[in-house]
Amino acid sequence: MDETKPIVHNTRKSAAKSKGPFKLVQVYGQKKTAVAVATCRRGHGNIRVNGRPLDLIQPSVLLSKAKEALLVLGEKYFNALDIKIHVKGGGQVAQIYAVRQAIAKSLIAYYHKFDSEATKRLLKDTLIKFDRSILVADPRRCEPKKFGGPGARSRFQKSYR
Repeated sequence: MDETKPIVHNTRKSAAKSKGPFKLVQVYGQKKTAVAVATCRRGHGNIRVNGRPLDLIQPSVLLSKAKEALLVLGEKYFNALDIKIHVKGGGQVAQIYAVRQAIAKSLIAYYHKFDSEATKRLLKDTLIKFDRSILVADPRRCEPKKFGGPGARSRFQKSYR
């Protein structure tokens, strides 16, 4: 009366082997000290930022800024993709700009790697025509404060009496 149960290995590694190779790309977007790392793969059109849907981004005033790539290119390029974004560093506005850049760059990288070069070129030209900073990182950084003054360049007021 000894019943043995079959051993089932349900690990991610074995599940991944059965499905075949993943089609994914990983890119990052930056603004000041904020860094957003985006992983783009085949899916159902879900875009998540730090585990939350894109529509729940706070502050909601900047939501349209994060969605610019979707609005400019149209939903048809995003419907078959899932994008997961992890963002850290910087402030709220810098994080939104980093997310915006990561979404655009992940789309370009995915279509470059797994689709035609013509589609990638069309997407890239459309985005650059709209706003170059959506694909190219801004190299400006805050200059550190020095001694002898309240900021990086300004000096304390001099008094003669």
